[in-house]
Amino acid sequence: MFSLGAEVEMLLGLLILLGCQLVGELIVAAAGAPVPGPVVGMLLLVTVLVLGGGRVPDALRKVSDGLLGHLALLFVPAGVGLMNHFGLLAREWMMLAVTLVASTAITMGVTGWLMSRMARRFGVGERE
Repeated sequence: MFSLGAEVEMLLGLLILLGCQLVGELIVAAAGAPVPGPVVGMLLLVTVLVLGGGRVPDALRKVSDGLLGHLALLFVPAGVGLMNHFGLLAREWMMLAVTLVASTAITMGVTGWLMSRMARRFGVGERE
């Protein structure tokens, strides 16, 4: 197979990601689904990759690795929001703490229950 230039490869990878996001947005807009378009787009991308044999194209891999390498930058706006609303957080700290603990406990319980059901259903962990 021939090799594309690095710039063309990066553009192709970005085109794939943004194309999936666009298609996801269009599906959500047409269906009126209460799900973010990028989530639908990423599900579409995963489906296409799985049906295509699970091989990730080099162009997509390079762009994805680059984005994941700078993932921490996406937390900067959230940190600024926290600093802007520090007074509100200080007033509502108890409710936030209870909500975080309860949601974590519920998530862990549901995940454990689901894993044990799936393990029984598919015979994972059974001794021969």
